[in-house]
Amino acid sequence: MAADDRALMKRAARGDEAAFAEIVERHQDRLFTVARRLLGNRADAEDVVQRAFLQLFRRADSYNPRWQLSTWLYRILLNACMDELRRRRGQVELLATSQASRPGDHLDVRRALELVPTEARILLTLRYAGGFTYGELARIRGISINTVKSQLARGKSILRKTLG
Repeated sequence: MAADDRALMKRAARGDEAAFAEIVERHQDRLFTVARRLLGNRADAEDVVQRAFLQLFRRADSYNPRWQLSTWLYRILLNACMDELRRRRGQVELLATSQASRPGDHLDVRRALELVPTEARILLTLRYAGGFTYGELARIRGISINTVKSQLARGKSILRKTLG
């Protein structure tokens, strides 16, 4: 499929709307799944996926065929998710703190994930919701495999501690 994606991107860069539509069709479900897990709600996930595809369309001529399209597309998506998380950071931190501080409250996985630092949360989501390997995660995030491993370990540790 990667070779087909590369050919579709060449066509999309020349303004071929059918090629772009095929790219959207192939990748939208997985991108939505990742965005929804990261952002926690359908509306924000739909919005960032739409922004990611718009960015892909606008920058199609800068795509380098040496890269897998999915790697480039996930990088675009994650940047859009990071923007959204930064936009509402104060709200999320306030909610997570207030929920965690009440004795006897049950924290579900979603709330527990809100306590995990953003980078670790992104990697956990991509690893377990997207099924990416350590190498793929390193390429998508532009970090080393060792950093991927340590961030995943950190995130899992926080989840285990939070969920008891």
